[in-house]
Amino acid sequence: MFISEAFAQTAPAAAAGGAESSLLSLAPLALMFVVLYFIMIRPQMKKQKEHKAMIEALAKGDEVVIGGGVIGRVAKLGESFVHVEVANNVELQVQRGAVIQVLPKGTFK
Repeated sequence: MFISEAFAQTAPAAAAGGAESSLLSLAPLALMFVVLYFIMIRPQMKKQKEHKAMIEALAKGDEVVIGGGVIGRVAKLGESFVHVEVANNVELQVQRGAVIQVLPKGTFK
């Protein structure tokens, strides 16, 4: 009464250009990967490269923002660590990767 009868459908006839139609079906997938690369992957790689260059260019006296939003002045530099002076006689030792931003001179007083 509420369920209608289901009838089987016959299989569609095979297409004449089989290889061509399979390549056309992969085109949207390839296009999605190209768009994904230019919208997401490439800008992220550029940002990582800029951050690495900024970290390598750190110098004593630079005013920086570290991971937790703390502002300070670079007091000492090591190969993998940076000592950031956040107040008089108060230094934090952080990894170089924790430096988020280098501020303009005179920001930190």
